[in-house]
Amino acid sequence: MAESGQRSRRRTVSRSTQRSTVSRRGRDDTGVIPVLARVAREVETAVQRGPLKPANRARFQVAALLLREERARVKTDALLTETERANEQKRLDGLAGILAKTAARDTSLISMLADDAPVTPAAKALRRDLLLAAGVELPPEELIVTTEPAPVDKAAEKQVVPQSVRQLQMANPFLAPDFSAAQRVTPQLTNRLANWELIEPLFRAFEYGAGGGAASMDLPEAANLRTPGQLELMRHQARFVEQVRRGHRTFLLADEPGLGKTAQSLLAANAAGAYPLLVVAPNVVKTNWAREVELWTPHRRATVVHGDGHDVDAFSDVVIVNYDVLDRHVGWLSRFGFRGMVVDEAHFIKNLKSERSKHVMSISRSIRVLHPDALMIALTGTPLINSIEDFRAIWQFLGWIDEKKPRPQLLAKLEDTGLTPADPGFFAEARRAVIDMGIVRRKKEDVAADIPARRIADIPVELDGELGRSVRAAERALVARLVDRYDRRYALSKDEFPDRERLIRMVAHDELEESKAQKTGDNVFTMVRKIGQAKAGLAADYTAQLARSVGKVVFFAKHIDVMDRAEEHFAQSGIRSISIRGDQSSKQRQEAIDAFDTDPEVQIAVASLMAAGVGLNLQAASNVVLAELSWTSAEQTQAIDRVHRIGQELPVTAWRIIGAHTIDAKIAELIDNKAGLASRALDGVDAPEGEESNVQLATLMALLRDALAERDDD
Repeated sequence: MAESGQRSRRRTVSRSTQRSTVSRRGRDDTGVIPVLARVAREVETAVQRGPLKPANRARFQVAALLLREERARVKTDALLTETERANEQKRLDGLAGILAKTAARDTSLISMLADDAPVTPAAKALRRDLLLAAGVELPPEELIVTTEPAPVDKAAEKQVVPQSVRQLQMANPFLAPDFSAAQRVTPQLTNRLANWELIEPLFRAFEYGAGGGAASMDLPEAANLRTPGQLELMRHQARFVEQVRRGHRTFLLADEPGLGKTAQSLLAANAAGAYPLLVVAPNVVKTNWAREVELWTPHRRATVVHGDGHDVDAFSDVVIVNYDVLDRHVGWLSRFGFRGMVVDEAHFIKNLKSERSKHVMSISRSIRVLHPDALMIALTGTPLINSIEDFRAIWQFLGWIDEKKPRPQLLAKLEDTGLTPADPGFFAEARRAVIDMGIVRRKKEDVAADIPARRIADIPVELDGELGRSVRAAERALVARLVDRYDRRYALSKDEFPDRERLIRMVAHDELEESKAQKTGDNVFTMVRKIGQAKAGLAADYTAQLARSVGKVVFFAKHIDVMDRAEEHFAQSGIRSISIRGDQSSKQRQEAIDAFDTDPEVQIAVASLMAAGVGLNLQAASNVVLAELSWTSAEQTQAIDRVHRIGQELPVTAWRIIGAHTIDAKIAELIDNKAGLASRALDGVDAPEGEESNVQLATLMALLRDALAERDDD
């Protein structure tokens, strides 16, 4: 070991002496720096032309490594005068600026600057050649570079770049510069806490509570509750948006489900001008995000990334992607130039070793490098699931901490306390410092005055897989059959030109009567059942997420196979549930209800719309999931009223799972219209008028009406 150390020192001295000899020639065109300058300019030119090829990426990495080595040599070289040292440092700073601008254009280069970034044999060979070109004498062991087959990067093989993204890059190949980092004054720290381990004490401050009360930052009152979509925010929502309007940019928004976290995030992005905005969400809710963009910020466009992103509109303001396809899109998402990022159900990234967590972290780091004041929001009703360590990934995503220590902004807050982890008051002050970084947590009971006593929230979901394709095919066949019936009836009328709406009603009525008599084949009834089956897994997944966030939930379905699928999903997820079905005895049913009411381990009641829709009290929950739609608003209301009963102290939210781009959406609309009729007739409510016939007939009429209108447009 001693002999090896001596060889290393001799090699260092030899290289230092050689480079010093070269630098003392007093000529700017000799030595290592001119070689580095040439390489840096070549890479800078290459990145302006488009994505860097592997050879130029290697040149960038080697240039950065040699720049570090040369800077260290210049600092310690005793043979340089102070004037020579200052001149060399100035030249090196100029090269560092070129490399920094290059990395800003292609942020994937930043990872190559890490201390543990792998250096390929090709890069080692390039380093050797550049040093030799600079006139540096190398020891024998550095002259020979062993080559190994390059490892296959499976993640890179998966990468795709949608055509729309390529078009956007061609239209605007350069990212607009962001000078906010230069304008910001870096806090002058006293380094009082430099030698302290701080991450674990911060976790402990939350684990033991530190007598600090609710973990939610103080929010200002908002003067205006109106939104760009001409809707009205609830008071607690408006206060969050006002905090963003005043300049705060990082948040862990941990409100309970039902308090409108999605709306708050979208309006926060609008207030901050954080466009383009990236939203990472579970597959089950990504379609709902697009719907919410249209609802709350109708002047903004959203695009949803499906599969390889063939239908992505890269010119949209909001890009929505689910965790499952991030591995294919992390490359272009990291370079897109987002000014804001929202991670929905952020507890999904708690395992920092998982691929989806790595992808989320990589994208968030790239966004912060390009736009240090980007809006970053982590949404989750359950930031902690297993342990206090679950905070780690979320705090890293938000840029509050890195792998080892608090980042400058949080560290400055901790320094301002004047305390160390050895002081008795440190934990309470540290907890408050983290909360003030942007933790917002409200429960239903905290803002009950803001929320309607009962509300219905629709969650549209994409129906994927074989069942989803079957549903869409059956709907196309049904529409084609209706149009054909219409054309034949119209032809029979000859020159009478009958009233179009009356003819639509007659065709829909005939189809409905035949459907009632059919034992096989696709019709409006079998289609609704197929939609329920296709939604079953997605509805169960959403219910499981909800149960982890708020506790007890009631899951309603019409068909036994949907209930079976849901119960199987809950069991696989480790969530205990009870079942309320029509084939149970009175004793079995009451035992199930009692377990749901009293056993804290039982989180979900899986209930039949028909069997449990009346006469039961399930108010241990304040959240209901309607996995399948009923044909009447009365059945829907009865189901919700199993929870919304006298004695219920919390506002009740019913989450309706809707099959996007299917007749499910039309049925939901018609059910609401029927509810409006009841409100006008019985409650004196000024509700909008709607279709007053039965919902099955109205659904068929709506399908035919839309198909004919589309044909007329063609």
